Amino acid sequence: MTAAEIRAAVIEILKTISPDSDFSELDDERPFREQVELDSMDFLDIVLQLRKLYRIHIPEEDYPALQSMASTVAYLEPKMRDLQKV
Repeated sequence: MTAAEIRAAVIEILKTISPDSDFSELDDERPFREQVELDSMDFLDIVLQLRKLYRIHIPEEDYPALQSMASTVAYLEPKMRDLQKV
């Protein structure tokens, strides 16, 4: 998957978790929690959806790498380079 495809996939996951949020103005450099109302369970849902849809294991110690869209895409890109949605 490309960086753009990963970004789109993460936005789709965010839309299921926070359907009333507007993601058209999402600043990729700012933390998600500053832009969207996400609690720790919502964040865990993001990780679980990535695991379910793409079979990606994200260890708990790597969760800080998923703070913003830019850091999330940078973290996921090498892991998802050759993946397709399940």
